[in-house]
Order: sequence, then C-alpha cells, then structure tokens
Amino acid sequence: MSTATLAAEQHGIVTRRQLLNAGVGPDTVDRWIKSGRLIRVHRGVYALGHVPPSPQAKAMAAVLACGPGAVLSYRSAAALWGLLRHHGPVDVTAPSDHRHAGIILHRSRLTDTDVTVHYGIPITTPARTLADLADILDTARLTRAVNDARLRHLTSLDELADHLRPGRATRTLADLIKRPTGPTRSVFEDVFLAFCDRHNIPRPEVNATVAGYEVDMLWRTQRLIAELDGRTYHGDFERDRDKDADLLAAGHRVVRVTWRRLRTDEAREAGRFRRLLPATPVSAPGA
Repeated sequence: MSTATLAAEQHGIVTRRQLLNAGVGPDTVDRWIKSGRLIRVHRGVYALGHVPPSPQAKAMAAVLACGPGAVLSYRSAAALWGLLRHHGPVDVTAPSDHRHAGIILHRSRLTDTDVTVHYGIPITTPARTLADLADILDTARLTRAVNDARLRHLTSLDELADHLRPGRATRTLADLIKRPTGPTRSVFEDVFLAFCDRHNIPRPEVNATVAGYEVDMLWRTQRLIAELDGRTYHGDFERDRDKDADLLAAGHRVVRVTWRRLRTDEAREAGRFRRLLPATPVSAPGA
C-alpha cells in the first residue's frame, strides 16, 4: 500500500511505525519530516502534506498516538456519533499508558462488544459511549443523548442495560432504562417527562398516533393529550387548532402546555394534570 493510500484511509494521518512497516526507510521518514512532507501531530504520528482540518483527522491522530487497542471514547466518541458537541481535548480509551498533549487518556481494556469502527476510526459503540458518559454528564444532557441515539437507532434500551455495571452508570441512566417511553425528540419533551416524575403524574406515551395525528404526550386510558407548544415544533396556529378540534371530535381532551408555564408555575400545572387524570377512564362520545 502506498503512503498516500494509507494516509487517505486514515483521514490524512500516518504513524512512523506504519511507514516503516510499509517499506519506507527510517532515513526517508526523517527526511520527509525535515522537509515538511510529514507534519508532526503527536509523537510518532504525522499528517501527510498538511494538517487536515476535519475533526475526524484529529480523532484519528489521537487514537493512533495511543497505540494498539486504543479507541475514541467518552465525549469525543459521542461527538463522532452525533450525540454531543465537543471541541475540547480528545478522549481516548487504551489498555496502556500514553501521555500526549491534547489527549485525555482513559485506561481500560475493552471487550470486542465495546468497540466498533465509525468513519474508519476505532471507537466505542454508542451503548458503551453512553454508559461511559453516565458518570460525567448532567441529567439533561445524558437524557437527550440517550434519546437521540434511540431515535437514530444507534442503540436500544436493552443494549444500554447490558452496560449497567456497579460503579459505572449513574441513577439517571438506570432510570431511563427502568422507566421506558418512546424516544423523545426535544429537550421540551425531556423536561415534561421529568416534570411528570417529580409530581407523581403517570408517564404518558410519547409521540403516539391518535385519529391520524401524531401527538406529543398521550394518556390513552384517560383519553388525555398534552401538546407541548414550543416555537420550534408548533409554529402554525391555525393548523394546531384544527388538529385540536379533530382530536376533540374523536373523544380526546387536549391541553396545550407552554415552556414558560411549565417552568414558571410548575405546581399549578401539576395540580391541573392531577385533576385531569382521574383514576377511571374517560368514555368516548357515544360510548
């Protein structure tokens, strides 16, 4: 394999060992470094010709710098999976100790079920990534990351449960697994479910279909719907009211909840929902 082909497969990054194994002599490698054909990224790790600007190149360089068995992990893995934004030092998990500027090393021997390859970069699986993050992310960010992973079918609650081990997962991740709902699509939906839990309101179905419409929150037995009026998702006043009328005609009560009302008068909102959710189901018209 040519040097250019090797670098192309690794986002423009090569190691000295790889070059030597490919038949490039040590004197030639030194000459290329001196001439600028190889640009040092980490000790023994080089960019070919120029330093690629992509985050994938930065991640690949960090993984290669940490030796055999190293994989992208934690926040950096979540960023590559599209579950978080992260622009800090690169997180790498490796079985041995390697210290490099700009790399946060996590010492661990991973199993084959913990690792995969994404964009050509060795990386922890989405489930292992989320389990690792459970101890360092706050509840809101972890909840959103888990739901985004589920929405994109990157992992499942069963796969996450397989990674729950003593001392590794916080109560938040365990609670997400023990109290399953359909994956949420927004922070507002996450906040509403947390509101239900705080006030002992039964958890509704999420993004269910009723009378041909997708509704945000549904208590099916009580025939109650909560629509979360965030500007991002409910910007058409007339369409929303037409939907409410059709749902009412189908025998469902609809309550619209605004972000402001939920955040500034939570107790009043909770009292309203407790009154709207009697123990006995509400009959449909004509039933």
